[in-house]
Amino acid sequence: MKIAFAFTLALLLSACGTVQKAQYSALEKVGIHKRDILVDRIEKTSETQEETKKQFQSAYEELASLVDIDDGGLENKYKRMAKAVKASEDKATELDERIKSVNEVANALFDEWQEELQEYQSASLRRTSEANLSSTKKRYATIYKKMQDSQQRVDPVLKVLQDNTLYLKHNLNARAVNSLSSEVIVIEGKVARLIEQMEASINESKKFIDAMQNK
Repeated sequence: MKIAFAFTLALLLSACGTVQKAQYSALEKVGIHKRDILVDRIEKTSETQEETKKQFQSAYEELASLVDIDDGGLENKYKRMAKAVKASEDKATELDERIKSVNEVANALFDEWQEELQEYQSASLRRTSEANLSSTKKRYATIYKKMQDSQQRVDPVLKVLQDNTLYLKHNLNARAVNSLSSEVIVIEGKVARLIEQMEASINESKKFIDAMQNK
């Protein structure tokens, strides 16, 4: 059973790779190359990081606004917070998919670039292209690490938001809400670090895009 599952999984992964290659090939026929796709995906990832940053800030503010609210206004406040946390979950998933798609096309680009070095007749042009490949891979490694760092800040914040949402779902009263004051302080620091890491990643991505477009 395990062997059959592994074989099926391998076929699916192989099919995904084949589909990606076919998509890249089709886009190249209309003048859209892997370099262009990489820049586009990095730009979209930066946009998603900006949206994620704002969404998590909003969810934190909804949680913080619950503290010291009397019983009469808790229900509506809780619903707003739960909605904001759900939106944060969606953004976290979207960001994960964006970062994976960036790395996917980056690896395809670098593999293709490496293979095409062998096609040069001119040794000097090959050396120049090889040097460009090396510097581009180094710059990419820097932004990819920033993306991963920012992504790793998301999960701890999300878990605290989810825990508090679940807690309030079954303990929606002023006393329970007041007990969350310490939680608000903790998550405030986590959100601040998340925002700082997101902004660092966005700024590094802009530098990479500028360098790619000026080549």
